[in-house]
Amino acid sequence: MAIDPKKSSRLGRGLDALIPQSKPAPVAGPPREPTVAGIEEVHPNRAQPRTRFDEGKLDELAQAVKALGVLEPILVRKRNGGGFEIIAGERRWRAAQRAGLREVPIVVRELSSTLAFEAAIVENLQREDLNPIETARAFQRLLDDHKHSQDSIAQKIGKDRSTVANALRLLKLPASVLEHIENGDLSEGHGRALLTAPSTAIRERLAKEAVAKQWSVRETERQARHAGDPKPEPKPKSANVRDLEIRLSKSLGARVTLTDNGEGKGAIHVTYTSLDELDRILAKLG
Repeated sequence: MAIDPKKSSRLGRGLDALIPQSKPAPVAGPPREPTVAGIEEVHPNRAQPRTRFDEGKLDELAQAVKALGVLEPILVRKRNGGGFEIIAGERRWRAAQRAGLREVPIVVRELSSTLAFEAAIVENLQREDLNPIETARAFQRLLDDHKHSQDSIAQKIGKDRSTVANALRLLKLPASVLEHIENGDLSEGHGRALLTAPSTAIRERLAKEAVAKQWSVRETERQARHAGDPKPEPKPKSANVRDLEIRLSKSLGARVTLTDNGEGKGAIHVTYTSLDELDRILAKLG
């Protein structure tokens, strides 16, 4: 599968930077050459940074695999329990299963757990397969489990440190908001905008509104920026308006409030507590 050279340049040295150039142990065939393995010998990697697979796109790929086979080998490493563990290409392996293939092409690399995880991240980023939250969680695992710094992560993936830092900030959002981003209801930009809201409760509320009302990122930013602003105090009613409320309430035998919008415009609100009371009020109004 061809890789856009522009994307490749943005990702530094890509997979080649993460795969040792020393000769790996041969597996059936010359070193570094593709071979084949039974599909049951290939196992998914539990550390795979990608956790969501679009079922519709998998079915489409399975149809293509059924017709043409797996055109690009799956990158694997030897597995302690026997067989092989996928480093990159789990989507192709899943599609091959759906297509009923009994064998898949593989390329074996002898990589440590850290290098295998890094290679999986870079491969997914090159294909733009990770959603923003999967990317952020992968970066967090590199920090926590593999003792990377933000600078070293940025160097590995060929991006600015600010890109890594902004991705990690998304993990400060509440779980419900992260789910919206993972599902594609909200974008990464929406997530960054929601981070400016003053509390978790407000972030959750604004996220629901942003999805329901299909806010743009700019509108979400505006709503989050003003979410903590104090509500304006209601304008005091004039003596004339209060006097009119009292007179109408006495006349109708019900609570009456007036909203004066100025320039002789406003609204009258009559409160009733039962249908019988409403009938009585309507009778008085004629």
